[in-house]
Amino acid sequence: MIVLTVDQRGSTHAEDRVPAVLEHLAEWVRGRDGMVVSFARTVGDEVQGVLAASDAGAQLAVDLTLALLRDQGWSVGIGVGPVELPLPEVSREGRGPAFYRARDAVERAKRRARGTSVAVEGPEGPVGANRANEIESLLRLLGAVRARRTPQGWEVVDRLAELADKPGRQKIAAQSLKVSEQAVSQRVRAALWQEEEGVRPVVVRLLAELSGWMGGERDDASDELRGNATP
Repeated sequence: MIVLTVDQRGSTHAEDRVPAVLEHLAEWVRGRDGMVVSFARTVGDEVQGVLAASDAGAQLAVDLTLALLRDQGWSVGIGVGPVELPLPEVSREGRGPAFYRARDAVERAKRRARGTSVAVEGPEGPVGANRANEIESLLRLLGAVRARRTPQGWEVVDRLAELADKPGRQKIAAQSLKVSEQAVSQRVRAALWQEEEGVRPVVVRLLAELSGWMGGERDDASDELRGNATP
């Protein structure tokens, strides 16, 4: 399974943003596959959720992580591994390696700069550790790219993301934003949006592979979700 533990940065001297981020997370996951245990407050200014060890779960984990990093007010820990059954209704009651690794990961993430405060912990052993490090490095790279994006760049990127990927969408974006196509092209290049779009599927694939590879650890929860749990 994939566990996301998310902690508010600088919460000691800031208002409690957990209710707002829970609303955002609920909106972001609505209608999408991959959510197993919904996000909820665990303790203090921290929230946690459990995602499936699947392509859909990995895609959702990457999308949520990048959305939280864009805010720059959160540290994200991603833990991959088995969880104990039965799965709880709220994640704070969950146990198992994936939960413990998410806890270790978020503590490491807190030491990172805003926009790149993410860490990943996977199954023990060189294969799991190396793959987790690859995913973490790519997520931090994407976070750094997005942290340097200007408001004008985000305006174009957000508009393009709303449109179907087909010829002419930059022209449509230019018309809706009341700027020239050349201006849209310049902003896209400066925002490194096409580069981001090329890397994101790679991160999702790596995370999906890691969540499906337990390195000898038994993942009864994933078996149960697939309908193949053993007595």
